[in-house]
Amino acid sequence: MELTIEDKKILLIAARNSIKNIFKRTLVNKPDFELFTNMKQKAGAFVTLTINNRLRGCIGFIFSDNYLFDTVCTAAVEAAVGDPRFPILSEKEFNHIQIEVSVLSPPFKMNSYEEIIIGKHGLIVDEKEGKGLLLPQVPIEHNMDKDEYLTSLCRKAGLRSNLWKEKLLNIKMFTATVFSEKEVFNNE
Repeated sequence: MELTIEDKKILLIAARNSIKNIFKRTLVNKPDFELFTNMKQKAGAFVTLTINNRLRGCIGFIFSDNYLFDTVCTAAVEAAVGDPRFPILSEKEFNHIQIEVSVLSPPFKMNSYEEIIIGKHGLIVDEKEGKGLLLPQVPIEHNMDKDEYLTSLCRKAGLRSNLWKEKLLNIKMFTATVFSEKEVFNNE
């Protein structure tokens, strides 16, 4: 999906207002879906919250039966209150968060580890012992090579770290359009 700068602005503002709505009744304005047709597409999306460049919450959906606009709003609230790795976001912290949105392509099967391109492909592992997902920006942010990326994916899924070296795991890849408040609004 090719998102315009206006699409990105709409989604980032909606994500922030959805989180703000936890603390104060805030209107989350829906755009005119006839003008902004990407908002009514059905796509998976993740919302990542950071404070001082440190992860503060990240939740999303690989698939969604809802409009992209609604999926991002829901993911934003869940990133603030539903990420089990963190306590619920406080109103004081709200003023310091930075928001990043990742809009996902439909996942596709990986046939070989050689197909993985760092920074381009997000990974979803689905084994009977565990499931996990890493967004495509994760290995870039943590300076991972492919081996480290696959090891981290295994850990995230609760699998043995090097299981990927023992067999070809059931992995699907996806790409994502990733954008943040810093990138979109600081370029104005």
